Amino acid sequence: MLINQSIIADIKSIISQSREYAIRAIDHQRTLMYWHIGKRIFEEEQDGKERADYGTFLIKYLSEQLQPEFGSGFSIRQINLYRQFYRTFENVHALHAQLSWTQYKLLLSVDTEDKRAFYIAETIKNNWTVRQLERQIYSSLYERLLLSNDKESVLAVAKNEKLPSDPKEIIKDPMILEFLGLQRESSYYEKDFENAIITHLQEFLLELGNGFSFVARQKRIHIEGDEFFVDLVFYNRILQCFVIIEIKTHKLTHQDIGQLQMYVNYYDRTERLPHENRTIGILLCANKNDTVVKYTLPEKQKQIIASQYKLYLPSEKQLLEELNKELMNFVGKDKYDE
Repeated sequence: MLINQSIIADIKSIISQSREYAIRAIDHQRTLMYWHIGKRIFEEEQDGKERADYGTFLIKYLSEQLQPEFGSGFSIRQINLYRQFYRTFENVHALHAQLSWTQYKLLLSVDTEDKRAFYIAETIKNNWTVRQLERQIYSSLYERLLLSNDKESVLAVAKNEKLPSDPKEIIKDPMILEFLGLQRESSYYEKDFENAIITHLQEFLLELGNGFSFVARQKRIHIEGDEFFVDLVFYNRILQCFVIIEIKTHKLTHQDIGQLQMYVNYYDRTERLPHENRTIGILLCANKNDTVVKYTLPEKQKQIIASQYKLYLPSEKQLLEELNKELMNFVGKDKYDE
């Protein structure tokens, strides 16, 4: 008797999905349990707030009573974490089943409500793992997007409340490429850089932003008998356009910008379909002079973006300093325009 062999694959898929749903459901119940424990502790603290050090005494007492029966999940440190969890997310209906308890623990380190809302929305939209969320928080993704956008726009795009109208709303400057494993002190060729990106393509797509897919590397184009090679070609389904990336391991020059502009024009005129938007070009460079970029390109153009790459994770302080510098430049420009 012949049996359709696809039934095995289908049943295996059903089992795997059911197990995944069960694990998520259990983890969400655990998250809710910790929230309710934190709430109960906080309520008890409020009843005894007139007594000095009552909160510290209470948590120590709870740990002594619960840990022998329920294990290390009820150490003093963990119980403090449950209390902090409740204080950070006081609306239980705002807790998302798509996020695990480990991801919520990471979010407790995020210091503002707007930033937490951004990372929650991005985690749900992109189905980030714990490791991916951790990297985005520690590489200060929110602050990097704020360098070229306003807060409301960043949050609206993250929450799917609007589609990005400008490539800069999803493309980061700087890009943090520590996962490539290249040492910032060592010299390397652009080919080495490109090879490292292809080796770590999944991580690079995550760093690029939402909606990117890989198309080609060293894409050969012919222009009246001359051959040129485009470093990397991607497509973005949100922006509905090709995205060309040229890698420069030196400080950006106006010749580099002109070369990328030629590639962008070529794709617009020969590869782009009628329903697609205009091609975007990204110059991924070791260093840049923003004023040179400004005067090389036409005013108000949105197709060419110069993004500096960093081979190490900058501190949040460094990014905030850059953000403040950008804000000061913006204020200065407004005064000049007046």
